[in-house]
Amino acid sequence: MSQLTLDQANQIVQGARSAARAANYKPMGIAVLDASGQLVAFGREDGASMFRFDVARGKAWGAVGMGASSRVLAERAKDNPNFFVSLSATAEGKFLPQPGAVLIKDAHGNVLGAVGASGGTGDEDEIICKAGVKACGLTTD
Repeated sequence: MSQLTLDQANQIVQGARSAARAANYKPMGIAVLDASGQLVAFGREDGASMFRFDVARGKAWGAVGMGASSRVLAERAKDNPNFFVSLSATAEGKFLPQPGAVLIKDAHGNVLGAVGASGGTGDEDEIICKAGVKACGLTTD
């Protein structure tokens, strides 16, 4: 099984930033985590608020931990809110089931990690995450 490299993570951040600038979104924070939930790379655009890191990481951490995009997790949370509140508490606040993070997969479908973004709407955050992964030559969920 392959692992996410620092070079790939940096390419994902740059690809996501490029997509955000092309769409003229608000300043973003982009966090790339490996398959074990450890931070590999983070980019915070000029003007992004201090919350961007925690929110982007929380979205990505939940995605990689649960094996699904944060959009899917947000949908699941609607039907079982107590479970997701408990997950967040157990994870000491690192788990955030809100749209804006996607899994990072290799060509064989192996999960290499996740990327989360914060700064725009959940849809905008997800769009730039997908663009970043695509720019790196990997796939999403």
